[in-house]
Amino acid sequence: MSKNFDVIIIGAGIMGCATAYELSKRGSNVALLEKDSLGVASSGKSSAIIRQHYSNELTARMALHSLRVFQNFGEQVGGECGFTPTGFVAVVDAKDQAGLEANVALQKRLGIQTEMISTSDLHSLMPALDITDLVSAVYEKESGYADPYLTVTSYATAAKREGTRLFLDTPVTGIRFEGGKVTGVDTPKGQFNAPVVLNSTGAWGAQIAQMAGVTVPINSCRVQVAFFRRPTGHEAPHPVFADFIRATYFRSETGGLTLVGLIDPGEADAVVDPDNFHEGVDDDFVMEAGERLIGRYPAMAQSQVTGGYAALYAITPDWHAIVDELIPGSGLYICAGFSGHGFKLGPAVSVMAADMLTGASDPLFDRHLFRLSRYAENDPVRGQYEYSIVG
Repeated sequence: MSKNFDVIIIGAGIMGCATAYELSKRGSNVALLEKDSLGVASSGKSSAIIRQHYSNELTARMALHSLRVFQNFGEQVGGECGFTPTGFVAVVDAKDQAGLEANVALQKRLGIQTEMISTSDLHSLMPALDITDLVSAVYEKESGYADPYLTVTSYATAAKREGTRLFLDTPVTGIRFEGGKVTGVDTPKGQFNAPVVLNSTGAWGAQIAQMAGVTVPINSCRVQVAFFRRPTGHEAPHPVFADFIRATYFRSETGGLTLVGLIDPGEADAVVDPDNFHEGVDDDFVMEAGERLIGRYPAMAQSQVTGGYAALYAITPDWHAIVDELIPGSGLYICAGFSGHGFKLGPAVSVMAADMLTGASDPLFDRHLFRLSRYAENDPVRGQYEYSIVG
């Protein structure tokens, strides 16, 4: 069996699978290496919220592009992604009101269907909410959520259909160079050869980069979500809700459930070994998430806890990704560190990464914002809010 390829992609989450698909469509001979099975790591456990609410023009454009793919997934990629258009609502404190309005103006200029709505409009949309501390909100009617496992496996199937060779249970143990140029990777299943290698391993991104002697500021951080069964009278699905006042988000889930997570910069402090961390949900987290949810959605005081889980974010200092060549001129690249944003941006990132790897002269998305050198230059990506993790 030939193990010579044009491109080797390490990591078969949404970034790896979608980029493999994009490259294979362009005629590249791609090997996609995954140390485990499909969908068992961060991508498959994503909250999979599809929103366009970003404060940077680039990420907002990428979110809109990705939404269009999720909306037309069967035609554009093939298979199922489970996209469910519930709408998306965001609310902020008075100190962030100007930032919210500026975000909406930016997004409208880009063609995103978003609008500021009054508290009475919000009450009509979600009558069960406590809105006494709110002045206004933003509403995206096209947004919603997807099925993360379906999305990743569908991208992998599409990539294989286009010619990608997928190798599961194939961890990378080393990266080989000759004359400063990457030549391939080592695995327990032998050597794979290619002049271009992409590290798209998410929470393992720093580990893989270190194999080449490169330190990147990506931490593997444990994050949690909890599920609550909505009480009688509240069975109907509700929009995705980002509550920057109570620092929480929640969305509908199948089976009459509501998924709840935190919007908390403190999650960056929960650094763990990505190969050895507690994947269950903590009781203290369930209590805190439940209290914050009830504060906004009082009827959920009668809800039933149905469990939860912990997964991984690959968090950078500014909560934005690194998409760059790790060693200039080497052919070794990275596309990792999305800090919880990655799933919703995945379709657009695959185009950005494919343009980078093929040296496209007119890339659809300028990746300068995501360059590795921005940290040394003291030029991090900045958001409009206190919780800049919104992007």
